[in-house]
Amino acid sequence: MFRALWAAQLASNVGGWMQSVGAQWFLVEKTHSPALVSLVQSASLIPVLVLSLVAGVLADALDRRRLLVVTTAASAIAAAVLVILDVADALQPWSLLTVTLVLGCLTALTSPAWQAIQPELVPREEIPAAASLGSVTVNAARAVGPAVAGVIVGFTGPWAVFALNALSFLAVLVVVYRWKRPQRVAPLGRERYGEALLAGVRYVRAAPGVRRILLRAGLFAVPACALWALLPTVAVDTLGLGSGGYGLLLGVLGIGAVAGVVVLPVLRRRLSPSWLLAGSALVYAVGMAAPAIGSTLLLVPVFLLTGLSWIVTLTTLNAALQLTLADWVRARGVAFYLLVFMGGQGLASLVWGVLADQVGSAETLLIAAGLLVLSGLSVVWLPLREGTGTKDRTITALSSGQPQLVFEPDPTDGPVTIEIDYRVRAGASAAFLSAMKAVERSRRRTGATAWTLERSGDDDHAFREQFAVRSWGEFTRAGLTRWTAYDHEILDAALTHLEHPPRERHFFPADVTYPSQAAPSGPATATV
Repeated sequence: MFRALWAAQLASNVGGWMQSVGAQWFLVEKTHSPALVSLVQSASLIPVLVLSLVAGVLADALDRRRLLVVTTAASAIAAAVLVILDVADALQPWSLLTVTLVLGCLTALTSPAWQAIQPELVPREEIPAAASLGSVTVNAARAVGPAVAGVIVGFTGPWAVFALNALSFLAVLVVVYRWKRPQRVAPLGRERYGEALLAGVRYVRAAPGVRRILLRAGLFAVPACALWALLPTVAVDTLGLGSGGYGLLLGVLGIGAVAGVVVLPVLRRRLSPSWLLAGSALVYAVGMAAPAIGSTLLLVPVFLLTGLSWIVTLTTLNAALQLTLADWVRARGVAFYLLVFMGGQGLASLVWGVLADQVGSAETLLIAAGLLVLSGLSVVWLPLREGTGTKDRTITALSSGQPQLVFEPDPTDGPVTIEIDYRVRAGASAAFLSAMKAVERSRRRTGATAWTLERSGDDDHAFREQFAVRSWGEFTRAGLTRWTAYDHEILDAALTHLEHPPRERHFFPADVTYPSQAAPSGPATATV
């Protein structure tokens, strides 16, 4: 199934690159404006800024197969509209960019689900290899699609590549529709949209390893995208190439990227992920500055290395992210990554296009190359965090049973405050406090909206942890479906410093009533 979906994605990416070349070349001939040409990339990527988080929640909450069927069918229809407009000689820059924007919106809705299904198809130890092969579909398409598109556009015009893109969506639709994905029943039912979105935000805020991956993605993507945004105008104005020559340059980049998949396992054995990111950024900066020299012959070997560095960065970041995210929040985490990496490229492409209108495309590439050098050097101070991608994210229930309360709360009751009393062994207070810093992050990742740790003023060995969750259902969901083996390790490390097991209590708002029984007398509290 992985192989079938991989082949379908390759076909779709080939069609997507053909469409990009056709759209950019249409605008080059119609307007000859770098800013307008760069809008093709912006229209494709900016929707990620608006829709990626929505798409992440949908991909975690809905059946991912059905979501992919709907979005792929809609993409095929949108691509067909572009064919009809061009054949009818009714295609204008504004209508081209509008349809490109629609396709970008559908891609934004599809991407988190597409990436999140990888761990369903391959075992954990093969995720880095699967991520590499996933990147191959993009970059092999870049090697084939633009070169073929350049020839086709030269003979027939853009309509033919638009038609091939529509057919590529149909190929994906057939494979996804035939996928017999096992039914997955959420033990606690489907999360509400708002709650699911907030849970994803809390997870990322409390996951330093994920945040560092997002930072490295943004530092690379913003300057690196200048090459994709401005290469069409540089090919014409600086290098004097036609559509075929432009397609050839993109093809060389794609060939270098595919070669990178072969080289990457060797590089992984010799270099850490952080140093891979640093080296690939510096090599890519050289490739981005090369077109300013104006030598097409020199560009071929340089662009091979540039494509290789692009695949090294994407695969390293993607594999680190997939191995770091817990399964229950995987699509939402991927959505944040796409928001930074793809959305950042969309906004930055617009900026690079406007700047190129003012100072020239070749000069703008040199500026972006300088920023990318700084990005590569920043790895010294901002590397990927230690242990990234190596923690056990298997979901393991926090406790064997539900707390025995004096009443039966409704899942929507809340907020709920949980108090846990600890008695620490003599001489272990400092170690306990250090261990509880990691416990705080686990609590916040799995649903806590507030967290404190207090020390008794009457007993030197007594501590009290207090955290709040939005509802009883959120607390139950955290204990049963969000707590990972790594979170267990963190909590167990703190509990080793105690004299005896802790005591946990659960507090509800005092005005909550329970129709099934009389309101409890006394304070609304339950003790386990």
